[in-house]
Amino acid sequence: MKDVLGELIALLQGAGAVALARVVEVSGAVPRETGAAMIVTADGMVIGSLSGGCVEAAVIETAREVLATGLCVNERFGVDDGIAPGLTCGGEIEVVTECVGAERLPLLLELQSALGAGEPVGLVSTLSAIPDWALVRPGESVPWPQIDGDVASLIRAGSSAVAGADRCEPDQSGLPRVFVQAFAAPPRMILAGANAFVRALSRTGSQLGYRVTVVDAREVFATPAQFPHANEVVVDWPHRYLRSEVDAGRVDGRTVVCVLTHDPKFDVPMLVAALTVAPVAFVGALGSRRTHTDRVARLREQGITDDQLGRLRSPLGLDLNARTPEETAISIAAQIIAETSGGSGQSLSDTDGPIHR
Repeated sequence: MKDVLGELIALLQGAGAVALARVVEVSGAVPRETGAAMIVTADGMVIGSLSGGCVEAAVIETAREVLATGLCVNERFGVDDGIAPGLTCGGEIEVVTECVGAERLPLLLELQSALGAGEPVGLVSTLSAIPDWALVRPGESVPWPQIDGDVASLIRAGSSAVAGADRCEPDQSGLPRVFVQAFAAPPRMILAGANAFVRALSRTGSQLGYRVTVVDAREVFATPAQFPHANEVVVDWPHRYLRSEVDAGRVDGRTVVCVLTHDPKFDVPMLVAALTVAPVAFVGALGSRRTHTDRVARLREQGITDDQLGRLRSPLGLDLNARTPEETAISIAAQIIAETSGGSGQSLSDTDGPIHR
């Protein structure tokens, strides 16, 4: 839903009610994750996607019904059998389509503000005929105390899922079935250096949903104008900045650190900090094989152990025969995705088993 939020707000500010369809549960191999959203307007305009085209036509018909009645509709789509709409990938999704009007604007604007500030937050919606919505931050309670603990756990973990009863209406105890769409603070990508490769990777990292920081001690190079896709550009020694961020609790197990400085006086202290004090998901350093050999020797001189060196990805990137900064950024991003999500980095045509784990 995050990718259509701005357009949803703009439509509600000027065009009245729209139908909002969201994927609330998935099982098996599916093309989109829980929380994927699609908007359908009264004049038939469609924004967003639920399944890459498999079930959108059926959901558009449902959206017309929802706009006419104002009532939420819950649908499940399984394997495409050639008769009923379904998924060719073999999975199953549950889609909830509801009518959203201008009365939702204050909550949606608050959600947009929270996301812009990088705050973790959850949008909780009852899956009832006329849904209730609540915006919940970590530590806050929901209007349904029976499921407060379940909702709080999902928001803390940044996991979107259904909680509560097993059907759309409350059960006899009043327990509702709700969809918790959790928006965790984005993971960080800290890039040491100020050059064309950093510029390209900052753009790619931003597209992947990272909060990108570029840090370099050279004020003449480290400017926001040079790195327009970075969330922040910091003038400081990279290792000193990283240590201060660790001390402030702003680095966690999702953080990615890439050193692209090509200068031992910058990259060795930064890598020492990343490999010894930073609890990060990924540490990489760009450079030739000769640079890598020299860098490893310098790191050993600084007391870096074999186990710590085992965490270092250097030379950085997958073997794509990349040459330009943009190609190199794709090579690096591909390695980060593979290693932080349990992928192999192999060609899918050379593997078997499920594509999506």
